[in-house]
Amino acid sequence: MNKQVYFDNAATTPMRDEVIHRMTEVMKLNFGNASSSHSYGRSSKSLIEQSRKTIASFLNCSASEIVFTSGGTEADNLVLRSAVRDLGVKEIITSRIEHHAVLHTVEALEKEYNIQISYVDLDVNGDVDLSHLERLLKSQHKKLVSLMHINNEIGNKLDIQKVAFICKANNALFHSDTVQSIGHYKIDLQQISVDFLAAGAHKFHGPKGIGFVFIRKNSGLKASIFGGEQERGYRAGTESIHNIVGMEEALKMSYSNLETEHAYIEDLKHYFIDTLKKSFSNVSFNGTCSDLNKSIYTLLNVCLPFPPEKASMLQFQLDLKGIACSRGSACQSGSNQNSHVLSQILDEEQLKRPSLRFSFSKFNTKEEVDYVVEALTKFREK
Repeated sequence: MNKQVYFDNAATTPMRDEVIHRMTEVMKLNFGNASSSHSYGRSSKSLIEQSRKTIASFLNCSASEIVFTSGGTEADNLVLRSAVRDLGVKEIITSRIEHHAVLHTVEALEKEYNIQISYVDLDVNGDVDLSHLERLLKSQHKKLVSLMHINNEIGNKLDIQKVAFICKANNALFHSDTVQSIGHYKIDLQQISVDFLAAGAHKFHGPKGIGFVFIRKNSGLKASIFGGEQERGYRAGTESIHNIVGMEEALKMSYSNLETEHAYIEDLKHYFIDTLKKSFSNVSFNGTCSDLNKSIYTLLNVCLPFPPEKASMLQFQLDLKGIACSRGSACQSGSNQNSHVLSQILDEEQLKRPSLRFSFSKFNTKEEVDYVVEALTKFREK
């Protein structure tokens, strides 16, 4: 009988039991509209503001700088659109391996507002060329840099503190999609002078459909959704209280268990790398994901030594074995095109070989790793 192995945590994570319990409790007891002035509304409003304070405390920022959104995509859109529309940004500097929430948004802004889009050079592993970034920043018009902290496909880790310093030195705004890093790394916004961050709860064992954006005080950013005065006017609409509280609970648990879970998952990733190397002599790893110092500890993007004719069936065969993984971002699911990330760093021959993203959480085990490697070995021998 097949096992069920979930190795697609970069797409979404299973919710913690404690989060589900807390959300259920709130749905039963705190159903009031937070904009209402009676006790039911005040109770809901209190929960929202407590969640905002808790999240701000983990990032070492002011609660007024946290705005709740439906997730990372909305947060990215809010920042990028308002920066061009309201702040006078004439050029956005980004990379060609960003999440499509950024890439597709800047492409749309280029058409709508005739702004300039510049793409920073990458090295062979997909790391940002910081010298090229500095050269791009020398132009005189108002600029915004948008670079993700952790790449969601290959796991490369950006030195956001250094990038923030470079941006500040060149009078440029800095936005970072931190969807893959919030809940997995400590980020001190008093030490890192980033202007805007995006996060989504379902990446750290919270609910889907809720996230937040950090907007540094006095940035001048304006609303993207109009209506009521919720979220300090940045985002109109009745708040999803149970989701907000669920996100708070998930983040509390992530950071309270961060060191223990980090060590456990990193050991699991190391074990997976070693086991793959022993089983496949010419296996390779995309980006810097096999370097535990340069990549996130939860993700491994593997280029397997299988012929091209087997590549198209590999993920399907693993799915039949109960193994969940991905070829890239979940947002590209169903597409027959190569990953836009891998297309930037692999040559044509490498792209013909199957590359799979395996991503881990505290709920995974070494026995599951063994099961996956055994399944890959059997597939190769067919």
